[in-house]
Amino acid sequence: MTDPVFGPAPERVPDPELVQLLTPEGERVHHPGFDVDFTADELCGFYRDMVLVRRLDIEATALQRHGELGLWAQLLGQEAAQIGAGRALAPQDFVFPTYREHGVAWCRGVDPVRLLALFRGVDQGSWDPAEHNFGLYTIVIGAQTLHATGYAMGVQRDGLVGTGEPERDTAVVAHFGDGASSQGDVNEAFVFAASFNAPVVFFCQNNQWAISEPFERQSRIPLYRRAHGFGFPGIRVDGNDVLATYAVTKAALQRAREGQGPILIEAYTYRMGAHTTTDDPTRYRLSDDVEHWKLKDPIARLEVYLRRNGLADDAFLADVAAQADALGERMRRECHALPDPSPHDLWDLVHAEKTAELAAQQAEYDAHAASFEEVSS
Repeated sequence: MTDPVFGPAPERVPDPELVQLLTPEGERVHHPGFDVDFTADELCGFYRDMVLVRRLDIEATALQRHGELGLWAQLLGQEAAQIGAGRALAPQDFVFPTYREHGVAWCRGVDPVRLLALFRGVDQGSWDPAEHNFGLYTIVIGAQTLHATGYAMGVQRDGLVGTGEPERDTAVVAHFGDGASSQGDVNEAFVFAASFNAPVVFFCQNNQWAISEPFERQSRIPLYRRAHGFGFPGIRVDGNDVLATYAVTKAALQRAREGQGPILIEAYTYRMGAHTTTDDPTRYRLSDDVEHWKLKDPIARLEVYLRRNGLADDAFLADVAAQADALGERMRRECHALPDPSPHDLWDLVHAEKTAELAAQQAEYDAHAASFEEVSS
């Protein structure tokens, strides 16, 4: 029914073209705004990163299936989005991840075994965010976008934006998914980032599914256009194209460092696996969709390009495969060797300096535990 005053509801806006530099068939194309020249070493590096991160994901999934992890959030199919975004970062930039940014963690030098420890339940995240400029995983959907915006506002106040010094100017990245874009926290982050012109890049991996809810039920317009309503630009990139993702993210980060404010990147990709290992995607999506997206595989298209242009030979590909095998073996071995957590972590890891109240609670626990040892002896 048409409203007599406001007219009919808007039709669903068709999807725009993506920023793309490498087609699914492995053809190099050019874009007037984001045309970057890549060296052979950079291209081979992207390929190596994606292969190793995919192996990381496969091994972790297998470990969960064997009962070694309580849970695992898969990234299968999203390697290009994460590696492109991760390799575009400057050392001083800071990243606020969700629970799926294993590829970005890889780029920031976080040991994959530290990720396993979190999902094994032996700690709550044991890497040092200050050492890697990579925050701990955030399980609460969308909360990290507020943290990122606040951190970016702090960067402003520290005078680390728009100085013109490449090693000083800093940008912040907030990763989230299409489902999180419907959360209040994300929209509040957009408001504050726009109001204070914060140097934050909102990087959304639109993998088409918010667990079992398809994106078309969440929005009448392409996701990147939501930024316009908050007063800052948005752009959509082929999230299965590592070259385009790198180019767009690098430009967005530089824009933020220069003091031009926030931007939203929608990396249009597809979640080839399950939401997590507790999920069964066959219950709510068609196998034809998965087969369609397999033809857009981020690793396969880059391998075709490297081979076709004589940038990688069988020896290089075999060496990368061997590195992946070695990574898988190390992950299995070191996961099994992870120690169980100490009960004292409940008190030791609450505050930087233990309070008298916590010390008293720990002493009470120790006395209680000792009483069981006396009985058993």
